Amino acid sequence: MWIILGLGAIIFAILNVIWCIQNKETKWFGYVSLSLTLLTLCTFYTDATMRVVNEDWVGLMDTMPIISKVLWICTLASILINSMTLLKRTK
Repeated sequence: MWIILGLGAIIFAILNVIWCIQNKETKWFGYVSLSLTLLTLCTFYTDATMRVVNEDWVGLMDTMPIISKVLWICTLASILINSMTLLKRTK
């Protein structure tokens, strides 16, 4: 589920930049993109807590180190991409 939400966040971030370049109103794309980014983080956290409840320690050891880094990178990218439109709008 978090992969679908993450891809949606990326798509809306790209739409945000494209519409900003075309000088169209972009506030909703940025809002949706950041919201999907937060939902992605919440679903990943829920997945990790379910692994703890089920005592799936091997699954946690396999997924947490890599996916936590990927989520950090994607979250920072989403913030930076969406802030580009805010900076362009203020100039």
